[in-house]
Amino acid sequence: MSIKRKLEAGEFVTLAEIEPPKGVDVLAMVSNANQVKHKVDAFVVPEMNNAVMRMSALGGALILQHKGMTTLMQVNCRDRNRLALQADLLAADAAGVSGIITMPAGDPQFGDHHEAKGVYDLGINQLLKAASGLRQGLDLAGNPLSGAPGLLLGAAINAGARNGALQQEVSNAKDNLAAGATFLVSTPLVDLQDLDPFLAEYGGSKAVIIPTVLVLKSVGMARYIAQTQEHITIPDALIERIRRATDKSAECVRIARELILAVQRAGFGGVLVSTVGWEHKLPEILP
Repeated sequence: MSIKRKLEAGEFVTLAEIEPPKGVDVLAMVSNANQVKHKVDAFVVPEMNNAVMRMSALGGALILQHKGMTTLMQVNCRDRNRLALQADLLAADAAGVSGIITMPAGDPQFGDHHEAKGVYDLGINQLLKAASGLRQGLDLAGNPLSGAPGLLLGAAINAGARNGALQQEVSNAKDNLAAGATFLVSTPLVDLQDLDPFLAEYGGSKAVIIPTVLVLKSVGMARYIAQTQEHITIPDALIERIRRATDKSAECVRIARELILAVQRAGFGGVLVSTVGWEHKLPEILP
């Protein structure tokens, strides 16, 4: 069953993030995906996370598609204008990519090409409306297409937004669903309770929400995130659990696996696993 049909049927979907290379050697990317393709409904290919230049999400997705794997690609509005964005969506659909996840983008000044200029011709909601228009056979200028794409559309939500930012985040999520998104993917989290404020304010079905499970890699990583990332909660008890473990790497894998199972039990539409470079450990992480 396709991922689109599974989501429409309310079945739980498992997604795994696969980062494309900074270069043209795709051997590791393909090998890591091959190891878990029987456990994953679709691989999500990021679009230059943290504004670090690497192979495009479209390129990475097409390579995995060519190897017989289902893919979703992230799309942001930082690097392309409306012409290029629409052109890439058409190319993705024609090449077999199942869908997109619209994402906010990191500022170029914090990436590895500090002099890059952001484009931001469209906002996320406008991008979703453009994609929905393409599915109806029209481009943003109202011109008819020779064949309309059928891309599945998703949008990101900030799981850790609070107070006034939380209300705005919920409003944005509802606007994005109205614009054509059929599912919402959370920002990375380690504690499922981080989603509780959003769910309370949102008031809708959890079936359209796909939490992103962040795989911790060390005590140092856990402490750094706890101290610097205000939107991600890492309980002290969890940090202590990793610290006390004889095999800290294996303990981090167990924690991620437990959280994936908790997401499944909680009635969400699926889970996205973000390994932050540990794609080779996906066979151990995925239930």
